[in-house]
Amino acid sequence: MNMKLINSYTYEIKKSKFIGYLYEVNSLEEIKIILSNLKKEHKKARHMPYAYKIGNLIHKTDDKEPSNTAGLPIYNLIMNRDLDNVLIVIVRYFGGIKLGAGPLMRSYNKTSIELLNIKGNQS
Repeated sequence: MNMKLINSYTYEIKKSKFIGYLYEVNSLEEIKIILSNLKKEHKKARHMPYAYKIGNLIHKTDDKEPSNTAGLPIYNLIMNRDLDNVLIVIVRYFGGIKLGAGPLMRSYNKTSIELLNIKGNQS
């Protein structure tokens, strides 16, 4: 299995912490292992939305965040940058202050963009 962590990035806003992970993946099995490991590592995290694309296998989830505020911005970035064999997971620790849908969406989007920017211009 070639689960490769390419990058991670942490963004904080109003005491909420967004920890993003960018992986190179080749199978659903790898994704299951990665998600399982992240859930063990981040037991106190409130949400863990993600999106992935492996060929024609495409999936996104908001993981109990308001509809389309988390998985969709991650998914859109993957599609807009024409990425493949990629999994982006963002672990969110709630800081006690509700951000609202707009700032929430922007936070997930910013974290995803930063993950890809550090990767360089391979896409």
